[in-house]
Amino acid sequence: MIVSPGRAMLLVVFIGYCCAVQAAEPAADARPNVVVIVVDDLRFDEFGAAGHPYLETPSIDRLAAEGAMFTEGIHAVALCSPNRASILTGQYPTRHGIIDNVARDRRSHQLVTFPQAMQAAGYETGFLGKWHMGNDPTPRPGFDYWSAFPGQGRTVDPDLYEDGRLHKVEGYITDLLTDRAVDFINKERDVPFLLYIGHKAVHPDSRQLNDGSVDPNYPRGYVPAPRHLGVYEDEVFPRRPNVAGSADALEGKPALRQSLQLRDSPPMLEQFGFMLDHGTSEETIRRRAEMVLSVDESLGRIIAALEQQGELDNTMIVFTSDNGFFFGEHWLSLERRMPYEEAVRMPLLVRFPPLARAGSRVDGLVSSIDIAPTVLDAGGAEIGAHIQGRSLLPLLRGNADGWRDALLIEFYTHENPMPWLMDMDYRAVRTERYKLVHWIKHPDEEELYDLETDPYEMQNLVNDPKAQGVLRELRVELARLAVEAMGLSPGR
Repeated sequence: MIVSPGRAMLLVVFIGYCCAVQAAEPAADARPNVVVIVVDDLRFDEFGAAGHPYLETPSIDRLAAEGAMFTEGIHAVALCSPNRASILTGQYPTRHGIIDNVARDRRSHQLVTFPQAMQAAGYETGFLGKWHMGNDPTPRPGFDYWSAFPGQGRTVDPDLYEDGRLHKVEGYITDLLTDRAVDFINKERDVPFLLYIGHKAVHPDSRQLNDGSVDPNYPRGYVPAPRHLGVYEDEVFPRRPNVAGSADALEGKPALRQSLQLRDSPPMLEQFGFMLDHGTSEETIRRRAEMVLSVDESLGRIIAALEQQGELDNTMIVFTSDNGFFFGEHWLSLERRMPYEEAVRMPLLVRFPPLARAGSRVDGLVSSIDIAPTVLDAGGAEIGAHIQGRSLLPLLRGNADGWRDALLIEFYTHENPMPWLMDMDYRAVRTERYKLVHWIKHPDEEELYDLETDPYEMQNLVNDPKAQGVLRELRVELARLAVEAMGLSPGR
């Protein structure tokens, strides 16, 4: 067939137009994938980029180097179950109802979580590991894929609920969760995914089984992977100045002093002494560090899987923990509930090149309740009116206009099995410079700290005449935040 020059030109234009239209059409959903990693009990300074003196964490450090590290992250509550609920719901404990570590199985099935909203927005969702707002490991709403262990789980040869049944799986828990994470990432799909990983590490094991019986042959305490055991055997962790060797360290902390006197009384030592590690020994700190090595390797494998899929830069990786931990500061050890910086400061790293500038440090006050709205915002899902946190995307973009200048921390003992903690409920307000702690059952024993001049919280200023103006302002702010947390006024 002979085509005239004019028709040939039209044919070329038409073919070019069709190619352009085809190229303009996205091959798949362009929304980012999201991976949220929650490490158990990890301190804010317990990885290399945060200043740990000997722990080597190249994968976690890579997140800090290629993304943003938040320098003023604060847990809404420094305890496992309630803070995991806060992370998932974007709400304070007084609002979502998980206020302690008592098994609240039924309530945890009723939580309105951000994975539910992501699933409704078209994301494929997966959950791995520790749920712990109850010992029930069965699937919660909002997840297409589920593999969880009962309660605190076991580090070696754990029971996992998956494929509709609970069964024992041989291996080291961090490795087993990572195997499943990589399989989930590598699955073929034409929609973006959300993967939430709740690590067992770095929580110690007990010999108690799920049925309440005790296995005398199972290791108790911190259990690193065999390949990591003893790596840091000769290392020494330099203690902070508030790790003191005399009762003077509790000056200005009458509520805490009373609690610790009860803890260290003969009846309590007889009943609970096996649980205590006064001062938090070097061995404990070393074994914790060796457990973190498997978490770092896990992250490295996840990053490698995303790179292999060509999805790394289209994936928001959020790395955090559920609470901090004391290494003997303020005479506290094997403990994480109290309102001091070692417990309430939150490690928070975000890698997502479209928003988080490589190597950036974000100084705004952020809370664990901010993770849910951040993920929803990134995924284009609805941020419901019930969410009390704020999306961190503006801060990642470098826009701090109108950001909060104070936030709430709260803790309620309720049915805590440790008697010395039974009346240590508190609410605290944290600003960039100050912290006011109000002990709910000891209202006359408040604590006020200037974190700029006293970062280790060793000098209570509540009776300092020069601090009375600040004290009044913070009391008003704490009352406002407490009312807001109850849901009696908008939280965002």
